[in-house]
Amino acid sequence: MVRQRTLKNAIPCRGVALHSGVECAMTLKPAGPNHGIVFNRTDVASTDVMGKNPLVLARWNWVSNTVLSTTIRNADGVQVATIEHLMAAFAGCEIDNALVEINGPEVPIMDGSAAPFVMLFECAGVVSQEAPRRALKILQPVTASDGDCGITVLPGPDFSVEFEIDFNSPAITERSLDIRLVNGTFNESISRARTFGFLEDVDRMRAAGLGLGGSLDNVVVVDGAQIVNEGGLRFDDEFVRHKILDCVGDLYLAGGPMLGRVVAHKSGHAFNNKLLRALFAQPGAWEWVSLTEGQVAAWHANEPLAATA
Repeated sequence: MVRQRTLKNAIPCRGVALHSGVECAMTLKPAGPNHGIVFNRTDVASTDVMGKNPLVLARWNWVSNTVLSTTIRNADGVQVATIEHLMAAFAGCEIDNALVEINGPEVPIMDGSAAPFVMLFECAGVVSQEAPRRALKILQPVTASDGDCGITVLPGPDFSVEFEIDFNSPAITERSLDIRLVNGTFNESISRARTFGFLEDVDRMRAAGLGLGGSLDNVVVVDGAQIVNEGGLRFDDEFVRHKILDCVGDLYLAGGPMLGRVVAHKSGHAFNNKLLRALFAQPGAWEWVSLTEGQVAAWHANEPLAATA
């Protein structure tokens, strides 16, 4: 039996939020078996006199907004935005249970990738728990699409993602990636890929109240055929790697790891969530299974992991 995992110790961090531009503090804490990933809005708990519930569960059916990020909200309207990079780090580090205390409505963007959160987990340590780790096994293909944009999940022995992007930019030359995300591949090959945007969109976004905390410290900025950031890209295909990172974080809102193959074309937060909604609306297309040591050993025994463009 593969066991659930949580953090060994609590660990704090702080930073600016990408869209609100507000400085926020967060503490990542251990949680018991079958707790899941839960956010606790400490500012609501300490200041709200109306008795609003400060807890927001990181689940697909709590997603309330998918415009340029993923936002979850509880029945009292308490929300937490831009959770996808943190959720991707939880997925990549195989952490099932944690309490995320946060004093504002948006997760700090850090450097625009999931790597700082992975580093925090490594510093805090991770421990196994006395409960079996469950995975969402895909039994039948399910698709969410609109025109040539969409995402499909298919049965598969482990978790893999094939992603293709299509941006009208000469700076984005590497547009596809097919990668198995087992045995630490996420942390090694995906977690450092940063979020990105186009210089021509900055004024429009900020007029809409978005991207107010964005800077060259946390966003890869594209200006025509140029990468504005000093040092350029971390990977030649950093753009598609980041879209995979977002996809991993959004799909972890299923409530556990997935055993299946994801194929996406021009997908984003909205389609990622639509896929989970479509999947869970078809009970015969999935089942929860307990992971076994034999499955994990089989992943390790497979051919060397490689990303192919």
